[in-house]
Amino acid sequence: MKKRQIAILGSTGSIGTQALQVIEEHQDLYEVYCLTANNKVQLLAEQAHRFNPAAVVIANEQRYDELKALLSDRPDIKVYAGARALNEIVEADPIDMVLTAMVGFAGLEPTIHAIRAHKTICLANKETLVVAGELICRLAVENRAAILPVDSEHSAIFQSLVGEDQNPIDKILLTASGGPFRTKTMEEIAHVTKADALRHPTWDMGAKITIDSASMMNKGFEVIEAKWLFGVEASQIQVLVHPQSIVHSAVQFLDGSVKAQLGVPDMRLPIQYAFSFPQRLPLSGERLDLFRAQKLEFFEPDLKKFRCLAMAYEALARGGNMPCIVNAANEVVNRAFLEDRCRFLQMGDVIAETMQRATFIAKPTLDDYLQTDTEARRIANQLL
Repeated sequence: MKKRQIAILGSTGSIGTQALQVIEEHQDLYEVYCLTANNKVQLLAEQAHRFNPAAVVIANEQRYDELKALLSDRPDIKVYAGARALNEIVEADPIDMVLTAMVGFAGLEPTIHAIRAHKTICLANKETLVVAGELICRLAVENRAAILPVDSEHSAIFQSLVGEDQNPIDKILLTASGGPFRTKTMEEIAHVTKADALRHPTWDMGAKITIDSASMMNKGFEVIEAKWLFGVEASQIQVLVHPQSIVHSAVQFLDGSVKAQLGVPDMRLPIQYAFSFPQRLPLSGERLDLFRAQKLEFFEPDLKKFRCLAMAYEALARGGNMPCIVNAANEVVNRAFLEDRCRFLQMGDVIAETMQRATFIAKPTLDDYLQTDTEARRIANQLL
């Protein structure tokens, strides 16, 4: 059987490194065609030496010479740099699947290029659908490019829908751990530090998504993503705070039946399922023991305490480029919080004010999204 050629956008991040573990476990089925990173030159070079891709791309052009030197002993590996190179490499003929694991808005354009090249998209970059869900879905249909979810929650929904054919969804039950501040009061949250926010209770993720999980903006983005992936309205998506992170999400059907996907918190499972769908392959690691888990709890999210989740619902209701505005402002304040330039609750204030000030466009084009991102970032930075 011909090995499937995989391009990994963001191979040095949490999702990318775990995807490489999956590929290493199934070397008879998968092969790395391309690896990309933004700044982590040393790790990217180590990955290239280990997995022998046809090409590597470093997004930061200033790191090109350093990467080239690190791979000087491997003339068979082509080395590229810059945003244009990212867009072009995903179009390479040998590539079967593109895992979009880049963080933030930067993942949008490479994903569009991959879709237009008819590649199967394993989607781990949620911002792509948050920012431009309508555009992405239209392009996927036009180019017959499958989009397979890699987020654990959306993979769980996807797995719950397999075999249901055209049975309509009554409700999506989107679970959230609640993050490290689930039981804290507003007064306590006002004084949390980035060290506090980075201590996620159940998942090991990159810094950006961990902060988004603490504010529950990450769950808000997943609500928007679910709308586009599964063709439902916002009113059909219910967020459940589930501290144990065992039920990864569920679907309720018209007859009241609920199907859920359960498992230990391990991102390799949804990554592998996207690679292997519709087959299930063996995967090493811990197995779910419900006797040990003992209890599964579910709570309603506090939208006053976690206003970022409420703002995501508002952005989805308003439509147009409003989710793009929210995403851009969130990326700015997320970085500012990590750099100790704003307080935790201040992030929500800046996002809300940016939503008020940025130009609203009801029917945005790709150029509109790009301009909106620039404008919203400028406004958020001014507010900071």
